[in-house]
Amino acid sequence: MKYLIRSLFIFMLMVVNISFSGKCAPPITHNWTHFRGSNLDGEAIADNLPISWNDSINIAWKTAIHGKGWSSPVVFGNQVWVTTADKQGEKMYGVCTDLTTGEILQNILLFEPETIQSIHDVNSYATPTPCIEEGFVYFHFGKYGTVCLNSQTGKKVWERTDLQCTHVQGPGSSPILYGNMLILHYEGDDVQFIVALDKKTGTTLWETHRPADLYEPLAPIGRKAYITPIVMNVNGKELLISNGSAVCIAYDVHTGEEVWRVVQGEDSTISMPFQWDGKVYFYTSFYTKPDESKTAELLAVNPDGTGDITETHVLWRHEGPILQLLTPIIKDGLIYTIDSRNIMHCIDAQTGEIIWEQRLRGRFNGSLVSADGMIYCSSTTGSVFVVGEGRTFQLLSENKLDGDIWATPAVVDNSLLIRTSKYLYRIANQ
Repeated sequence: MKYLIRSLFIFMLMVVNISFSGKCAPPITHNWTHFRGSNLDGEAIADNLPISWNDSINIAWKTAIHGKGWSSPVVFGNQVWVTTADKQGEKMYGVCTDLTTGEILQNILLFEPETIQSIHDVNSYATPTPCIEEGFVYFHFGKYGTVCLNSQTGKKVWERTDLQCTHVQGPGSSPILYGNMLILHYEGDDVQFIVALDKKTGTTLWETHRPADLYEPLAPIGRKAYITPIVMNVNGKELLISNGSAVCIAYDVHTGEEVWRVVQGEDSTISMPFQWDGKVYFYTSFYTKPDESKTAELLAVNPDGTGDITETHVLWRHEGPILQLLTPIIKDGLIYTIDSRNIMHCIDAQTGEIIWEQRLRGRFNGSLVSADGMIYCSSTTGSVFVVGEGRTFQLLSENKLDGDIWATPAVVDNSLLIRTSKYLYRIANQ
């Protein structure tokens, strides 16, 4: 009898452990709804992601995308959406492909601007990444227009073309969804403002302008910015964190009212903020040091403050070269980033200490993503470096695709979606 009881006890323990493990296992990432994912953090839950591939190995499908666009893929259900435009910016499109097959399902002409501003050589007229939720997809082309479509039918729900600024080098900020809002950044050399639209109707819910006293002293070319914001909860208050060229400001996301600011910078921010363990991190735009050299900094900030917190709440600073383009990844208290000199850094998020540094070949505009214990780093030459997470640098592979890579990968259903200048690829272990 005692052996029977013991066997039953062991069996019950096994059942409990299996059930407990099942409840705790995080779900595989199935949707990727924004630039840098559904949580705007570049992280995905995946299993058995590919480490090595080329244009013929571990390619589930590849689909040619017409025109030119640096927007990243977003995914909901079986739909993958990107934007594209012709080289002159005269026609702007939304393109939907089937996640399973790569077949193009919809190719929708969204805007035909009457007047077109010039762009920087490294930009495109379709750089902002769309965002998507069940039933609706939202496209943003900066001053050229913002539009919401029914994602199943492709029919237009609403559009706005009245929100204007002079981007100087082309639009770059991606839209984000939060609650009932679609939040957009317009930061040109003439005006700098943030607007929240009702996502169902497109009507303005609130609009707030950057502080004129901080921007007027800057050269007009220095007032522009291309960042995408995040929302973080600080002591029960939801803050929109937005690092413009002259200042990083936390706004009440529901009203647009300023809560705090960190002042620093002279010209152009591109990398978006990120958060970990109750702290917010962001790159400043560049500024001029007393010796006349120019630099930018990565700042760690305690966001529990009000007013100007520049002197009181900055926890540490990490100096680096100007023109920081990509957004870092933070995992398990380690920040992974690549600067404009192509040096990859691993930084302790608590202290700012550099754990390791390693130069990589190429230039890196697409932001980093992480999944399955790996960091994926996409270069403009079409190579993707796969680096192992941890306090020691581990280059696991370097993989080349056809075309340049300016977009940021998406990770869904244990596969990578990578957009090059020629194709949209789905990469999975075959």
